Amino acid sequence: MEDKLKKAFLPERLVIINESHLHAGHHHHGSDHHGAYDGTGETHFRVRIVSSAFAGMSRIARHRAVNELLAEELKAGVHALAIEPAAPDEKTRW
Repeated sequence: MEDKLKKAFLPERLVIINESHLHAGHHHHGSDHHGAYDGTGETHFRVRIVSSAFAGMSRIARHRAVNELLAEELKAGVHALAIEPAAPDEKTRW
């Protein structure tokens, strides 16, 4: 994910946080995985990214761009992706 995000958006800042352990015991609705998630593996991530590529884009357009870029990862087992995109002139909480 990191390489793809760097190549596509040339970010000024990029942080990818693996939050999988926070979801142990949660059920994955809408998947063929009917049991509770046991907290193993890498399935839940938070992406914090600041890039000039996001300037002038709506929040929805930013999310779509990241989701489209990472579509393979989402199909291959990433269950949740929290995206916090910003342009360089925008304030972030992180």
